[in-house]
Amino acid sequence: MGGHSCGNCGFRAKYDNNPKSLLGRIWRWHASWCPGWKSYITSLPDDERISLADKYDMGKYKRIIK
Repeated sequence: MGGHSCGNCGFRAKYDNNPKSLLGRIWRWHASWCPGWKSYITSLPDDERISLADKYDMGKYKRIIK
């Protein structure tokens, strides 16, 4: 498995543009269990990860990871 492209995902952009759209809601549901998203978000520096967790209301990623 190569690098992940979650930072520039088209579905994520759909959610950012209109969270209530069908594709936006599918992305949000998908991101809640996607191993690629988990790998991506946990690889970010703490401040950036917490900012994204706040933006997408993903409480489990707000904790400090050691």
